[in-house]
Amino acid sequence: MTATTPVPDRAWTAAHEVTDLVARFAKGSLPASEWTHRAHLTVALWYASHHAPGDALDLMRAGILRLNQVHGVPTTPTRGYHETITRFYMQVVVHYVRSDPSGDWAERANRLYQRLGARDLPLRHYSEARLKSVEARATWVEPDLRPMP
Repeated sequence: MTATTPVPDRAWTAAHEVTDLVARFAKGSLPASEWTHRAHLTVALWYASHHAPGDALDLMRAGILRLNQVHGVPTTPTRGYHETITRFYMQVVVHYVRSDPSGDWAERANRLYQRLGARDLPLRHYSEARLKSVEARATWVEPDLRPMP
């Protein structure tokens, strides 16, 4: 790892770590070990802060698919890219950006992770069966437990 490469899944300590992550994500050069839940949310925060919601979603989707291809992760009915989870988090992050736009990138990404980083957050809105369905992986499905914010 270089001096600017973050240690996987630890809080960000400097804004340049976030910009480095986003750049490597966009190029498809991010190692699988660094593509953590925290990294997903951080990239989503960056895109949601710099682009219209639809464009941010498109960039996130394309980047995830590119990284999956680089890392040899196929998209199948049970593995790989998950459209509903991606759109769920992008919607949540867009909502967050509107309510908390201040601070440097490390501070913002750390606050986002503290507030919305629970791995079970989608299951507060979706039943496990619905979220794990083939349909939810392939396309957007509406929550069946609780509406989106």
